[in-house]
Amino acid sequence: MTWICPICNREFSATNQVHSCRERNLDDFLQGKSKYTVELFDHFITEYLQIAPIKVYPTKSMIAIGARVNFAYVTQLGKNFIDVVFPFQEIYEDNLCFTKIKIVPGTNDHNHYFRMYFKEDLNDEIRKYMKMAWERKL
Repeated sequence: MTWICPICNREFSATNQVHSCRERNLDDFLQGKSKYTVELFDHFITEYLQIAPIKVYPTKSMIAIGARVNFAYVTQLGKNFIDVVFPFQEIYEDNLCFTKIKIVPGTNDHNHYFRMYFKEDLNDEIRKYMKMAWERKL
């Protein structure tokens, strides 16, 4: 069952899901970022679209990636990198792609942090976790 906010028309899996109806513009979020970083971000989104039909939700402090539920977050657009967080209930320590893993206080989630410096950093290993994050929230 889905619920659509009557104010912003965003679709959610939970009725009366807590969210911000403020309209955010992705271009405003990307403004002032280096061309290189915007290209990394675009590559990440394009690659995700090869995996699943995602939506991009700019917020005040980050860019959420989701469908009915958010399942990944671009938390920082640096000068020459992007940081992405994938919340999983399991800890996936045996990998080469996550720079750190931290528990989310008050939840069963563990944030897995991925830093992308080059388009090639988005390899089969991280694609596997991207797909897992999307599948987890179906």
